[in-house]
Amino acid sequence: MKDRSQGFDLARLLEERGAERYELHTRHLNHQLPRMLHTLGFDKIYERAEGAYFWDADGNEYLDMLAGFGVMGLGRHHPVVRRALHDVLDASTADLTRFDCQPLPGLLAEKLLAHSPHLDRVFFGNSGTEAVETALKFARYATGRPRILYCDHAFHGLTTGSLSVNGEKGFRDGFAPLLPDTAIALGDLDALRRELKRGDVAGLVVEPIQGKGVHTSPPGFLREAQELLHRHKAVLIVDEVQTGLGRTGDFYAYQHEEGVEPDLLCVAKALSGGYVPVGATLGKDWIFKRVYSSMDRVLVHSASFGSNAQAMAAGLAVLAVMEEEETVANARRTGDLLRERLAALVGRYELLHEVRGRGLMIGIEFGRPSSLKLRSRWAMLQAARKGLFAQMVVVPLLQKHRILTQVSGDHLEVIKLIPPLVIGEPEVDRFVTAFTAVMDDAHSGGGLMWDFGRTLVKQAVANR
Repeated sequence: MKDRSQGFDLARLLEERGAERYELHTRHLNHQLPRMLHTLGFDKIYERAEGAYFWDADGNEYLDMLAGFGVMGLGRHHPVVRRALHDVLDASTADLTRFDCQPLPGLLAEKLLAHSPHLDRVFFGNSGTEAVETALKFARYATGRPRILYCDHAFHGLTTGSLSVNGEKGFRDGFAPLLPDTAIALGDLDALRRELKRGDVAGLVVEPIQGKGVHTSPPGFLREAQELLHRHKAVLIVDEVQTGLGRTGDFYAYQHEEGVEPDLLCVAKALSGGYVPVGATLGKDWIFKRVYSSMDRVLVHSASFGSNAQAMAAGLAVLAVMEEEETVANARRTGDLLRERLAALVGRYELLHEVRGRGLMIGIEFGRPSSLKLRSRWAMLQAARKGLFAQMVVVPLLQKHRILTQVSGDHLEVIKLIPPLVIGEPEVDRFVTAFTAVMDDAHSGGGLMWDFGRTLVKQAVANR
């Protein structure tokens, strides 16, 4: 094939312009992102990555406990996924003709459905929020009802439909009117009963473990909610965009509870292999057949890039690697070890209140200390902005120990750990050692950590 690149050289472009990355974002993209990164000292220049690690321009190694918000389930640049993408590109497939049936989408759907035998069909989109949008549309059409229930503090995406079932006020402000949806507390079956009695509910969408705060649905809630919904001819939508594909130590998080069989299931993130955006909505046959009820409705819901060959190849490679390398079992085993070792520190540090989660989705919550000296410092932070102490922990983990983590939502004193599912005992040792050092510094009442806390307070006050 003739080379039609016309001199385009990506490596040269990055070499010549890569150092401008923060300036380019400031001028042309979300200008608040570089500002935030500069404030926290997170404005690093990362040059390469592999597995659970990446390296900056000076050759320093960093441990990734964030996994791109869960996208890098297999870590970065897994060789099997890379090879699958090279193979599909080299094959020069007649992709996205829109008027044929390529094999890769069917093969990936078959593999996904094998892990959810009570579900029958799959729609492929391009992201988690698209997977949720699909589920909302399908639930409303299949039931003939307009209203979706969701849980307080939920995060299902930021497009208009998924934003309607987002339980965080800060994301919703200024974007009304949204869809006719209603929030209930996670685990509140009485509230669910009350809403269902109104007769206009299409379904309930729920995360088995909420990403914001890492709150697990109470034992029995999903099963009982499912029974109530079906009694009222509504459907259960389970959002596994972050929790699915092994994150919690089972293939899906809902599988921790016996008897739960969602009517619609949303997955994304880790299915991409960290390369090609993909989202999938799995559903029961009767729902799909109502939505696609005739040839006239064949394109009533579609996506221009949905089912593209690169995304399908990446997804198939991810599932093959998970089986070959027993990724789910590793997530359960390593997650149990990490959670147990962190939980053992709760009695040692008065600022550390709880460690919770499942598999490699772990929340570390901080709270009001008992000693007078630390209480006064804690009160200073809380008065400026809730969540600053957790940020004070995240910053030295990166700056001093080269470990990337995140605060689990705005105004929360919770750090969320969602590392690549391929980590093992060495990474657990490294994180626990670093976290212990940071907590020792915090409880000393002095040092750079509290100096940085005062900087955060000033910034929070200035932003009001």
